[in-house]
Formats: sequence, C-alpha cells, structure tokens
Amino acid sequence: MDSIAPMQTILVIDDDESLRDTIGVMLEQEGFRAVLVADGRAGYEKSLLLKPDLILVDLRLPGMSGVEICKQVRAAHVVTPIIVLSALGDEIDKVLLLEIGADDYVVKPFGTRELLARIRAVLRRTSPEARKVVHFSEVAVDLERRVVTRRGEELKLTPAEYNLLTYFLQNPDRPLTRDMILNSVWGYEFFPNTRTVDAHVVKLRQKLEPEPNVPRHFLTVHGVGYRFLP
Repeated sequence: MDSIAPMQTILVIDDDESLRDTIGVMLEQEGFRAVLVADGRAGYEKSLLLKPDLILVDLRLPGMSGVEICKQVRAAHVVTPIIVLSALGDEIDKVLLLEIGADDYVVKPFGTRELLARIRAVLRRTSPEARKVVHFSEVAVDLERRVVTRRGEELKLTPAEYNLLTYFLQNPDRPLTRDMILNSVWGYEFFPNTRTVDAHVVKLRQKLEPEPNVPRHFLTVHGVGYRFLP
C-alpha cells in the first residue's frame, strides 16, 4: 500500500459484536481506519457525518435495516460505495441490492481475505479517479457509470466508441497516431486496420460534436492521426 496515500475510512455497521470487532481489527491491520457502529440508525447518521470511503452494512440491523440505510444514503446523494453483509438464510435479491444502491454483497460466513478482496475491488472501481465526470462542450462523460450525456440526454455509444472516447479524454491535446489509438483501444490481438479508427472517429463526431463537419474537439492531424481538444 502506498505510504503517502491518506488513510481510507471504512464504516462498519453490524450488530454482531464479535464479527464487528474481527472486521475492525482486520481493516486496521490492512492500513484502513475502521469506525464501528452497532445500530442501524446511528450507522446511517454516521455515514452522512463521517463521509467514509466505504460502508460495510449488515442487512438485518436494529433501528434501521441495511436495505433502508442503502436507500437513505443514496437518496441523500451520497456516492460512498456500499458492501452489504447478509446471512446465508437471507433471500438475497442481487438485482434489488443493486437497485437500492449497494455496490456488492458478501454472504456470511465469509473469510476475512475474501471480504478484503471485495473491499479493495469496490474501492478501486469507485476511486476518485474512476468517479470523475468529464465535461467538454455540451457533453458529460461519467467514467464510473460509463454514461455519456449531451445536453442532459443520454447517448448510446458502442463499447468501442466509448473506449475510444475515454482514450481521447485521457490524452487531451496530444497528437495520437492511428496505430497508438488502435493498440490502446482495440489491442493487437483484434488487429483491425487503421480505417477502423477513422470510422469510429467519424461516429464520435456525429454523436458529440456541435457541428460534425467542422469538428472542434476531435481534430484530424494531417499525416499523423488525431488530437482531442476538450
């Protein structure tokens, strides 16, 4: 773990004292700051107050259920990732969990290693780098949700178009050759020809440029390739 990185805080809301303590000890050993709460309502209030980097919440809690906590946290527009802990007997509906805003769930009994791997995976997925929304002209690209909107309307992009767009976003104002774009977006094993790049740039222009025939963002660099101007 990077020693310069600030300590990430994880809020654990679980009424099972021994499990709560076990998770707390494991998190501290792994370099996280653990905040432990036994009651649902107190946990919910703490999640708004503390703004932790991640919330671990048991589904069955006194005071306020885990489902209710998820719903309320999301209703308050808090984007903190949430992992739900559920008992083996709980009829768990994965779709419902994702609908209420949970990012993942772990079924008890679980190994601490498994839990840790899930925590790290969710934190990676929802890190500030990944959670960015990038804007240019009338377009907003939500990199976490892979959603592209223009003037508030969601646009349908193919996976290749989306990956090409994010590659441009990561390399603003740099001349990029067609080969560089091919290797980064499509990879060698796919090996389309460079006309594939041209065709996809045309599609991005049609979908994202105010005037596709007079591009302001996806510029052709003659003899080289393309350049993205935010």
